[in-house]
Amino acid sequence: MSIVVIGKSGQLAYELQQAGGDNIVCLGRDDIDITDKAALADKLDSIRPDAVINASAYTAVDKAESEPEAAALINTQGVANLAEYCKANSIFLVHVSTDYVFNGKKGSPYTVDDTIEPQGVYGKTKADGEKALLNTIPASSCLIRTAWVYSTHGNNFVKTMLRLMADKPQLTVIDDQIGSPTLASGLAQACLFAAQNKTAGVYHWTDEGVTSWYDFALAIQELAVEKGLLENNIPVLPIPSSQYPTPAKRPHYSVLDKTLTRETFSSLQPAHWRVQLSAMLDALKSEQSNTQ
Repeated sequence: MSIVVIGKSGQLAYELQQAGGDNIVCLGRDDIDITDKAALADKLDSIRPDAVINASAYTAVDKAESEPEAAALINTQGVANLAEYCKANSIFLVHVSTDYVFNGKKGSPYTVDDTIEPQGVYGKTKADGEKALLNTIPASSCLIRTAWVYSTHGNNFVKTMLRLMADKPQLTVIDDQIGSPTLASGLAQACLFAAQNKTAGVYHWTDEGVTSWYDFALAIQELAVEKGLLENNIPVLPIPSSQYPTPAKRPHYSVLDKTLTRETFSSLQPAHWRVQLSAMLDALKSEQSNTQ
């Protein structure tokens, strides 16, 4: 089965390439422009894939507040273009979205049917992309919402914490934003499952368990010291979001309900985030050892 992944440099695209092997063709910005209908069609016509996984997005959450057109071009128009092409050519499309489509005020896990109410430009452009997808090919697409993605590849919260914990005498981390971390390799498996089985619908995928950024940071430090990735512990202090203002609003609570996912993706059960974090740190240590 031939699967085209839109995206090449991102965490998810990297993990999809690792998991899918020869069946995966990753197309980066130099290879395909999803904002250009004609160029998009020419490229995909030359490959004729059985399925497409859209792992590309404008993800600069704060920058989007001052660049709404740029964010919309990729997150909304690009998705609409992909959906229209896939509909015309009977190709199954897997698209990855975000917890930022919700307002973060619910206080209990968001189901796939909950009302979307994004609080910033990034979330709005992703929500509009979801609408474009579902209005165009609801029966031959899979929309997977995720959150707090990290991996050994690229830039992410875990690697940032490791760097800061090695360099700083102490850190402050927000403790009133609650969610579920997601190891990119697990998300990649879910995307591949959906593409290979043509699993249509809207689903949520994160690792199991709930935490705050602060408690996530504490776990990162604890496990990293235990594994020898950090020499010692430094003080990590909790602060409210109000003490760390950002251009874009973050959802205070964005835990995603995975009931439907567990039922439908029965061969793939999300692991607890602490288990996944430990596995990621082991992989990171192995990579570092191999490069030394």
